[in-house]
Amino acid sequence: MNYRQLGRTGLQVSPLCLGTMNFGPETSEQDSHRVMDQALELGINFFDTADVYGRKPGEGVTEQIIGRWLEANPGNRDKIVLATKVYGKMGDGPNDQRLSAYHIRKACEDSLKRLKTDRIDLYQMHHIDRATPWEEVWQAMEQLVREGKVLYVGSSNFAGWNIAQANTLAAQRHFMGLVAEQSLYNLNARMIELEVIPACGAFGLGLIPWSPLGGGLLGGALKKAEGGRRASESVQKQIEKFRPQLERYEAFCGELGQDPADVALAWLLHNPVVTAPIIGPRTPEQLSGALRALDISLGADALKKLDEIWPGPGGQAPEAYAW
Repeated sequence: MNYRQLGRTGLQVSPLCLGTMNFGPETSEQDSHRVMDQALELGINFFDTADVYGRKPGEGVTEQIIGRWLEANPGNRDKIVLATKVYGKMGDGPNDQRLSAYHIRKACEDSLKRLKTDRIDLYQMHHIDRATPWEEVWQAMEQLVREGKVLYVGSSNFAGWNIAQANTLAAQRHFMGLVAEQSLYNLNARMIELEVIPACGAFGLGLIPWSPLGGGLLGGALKKAEGGRRASESVQKQIEKFRPQLERYEAFCGELGQDPADVALAWLLHNPVVTAPIIGPRTPEQLSGALRALDISLGADALKKLDEIWPGPGGQAPEAYAW
């Protein structure tokens, strides 16, 4: 496994991040533990979760599953880089969500208890909170860092200017600020190329793309559908909407002799700003299959062809829409 630095930090993480959103709702606790065991065996040391994962509001089901795995295997804690998130609704009270100092403190303590750990390696703000001033957010995060409960701070679903504002104010406070951004990014969702990716590059954030396969669309959805495998209603709608591109894409992957899912991941990994796409395997077999992408090298011609099939916004702003 060739590990990568997370943004401008000295932290080394695997080039694929284990997403755990399926743990609980889609994958049983026993199978979730098997997936985490296998991830470690394969060299994947970057695990991502969130307090709201598990589809049972306020319970933190997925964090609890990870916590019981860590409790049963205490030696594993120092083998992984554990990331979770704060922002979502975790109760019925007016302060049980968003990014007030009040909620950040309580949410962190609750996540630590569920995860059965003494620290969160990467604590990510799940969404921008326009109602809370950055002075308050950073004061709360600084306190958690001083106490050793949080090591690094990241963001998720931020705009480029949010990243710039957050890290400029953090620098004024002599605080490291954001070191990673988790955004929707894949061949069919390239809007962040306008400003988020340039902001990440300028401020030294590692990009952690979520939904790298577009909800399954880029994982050979057309071929699977033609083979009789019934996709969800939302994926079926996407297949019909993007059928011309999918036909060209899957045919091109066939020419490369590669699986469409592996090509989609390899395309993300060629971007120097990307640290690790988040993969969300439901089974150990799906997890081991994702590692094939690490061996794919896409040349200039292949990248050009993929741009033709799945065109982005035209580059970064403002050149994408102005001279």
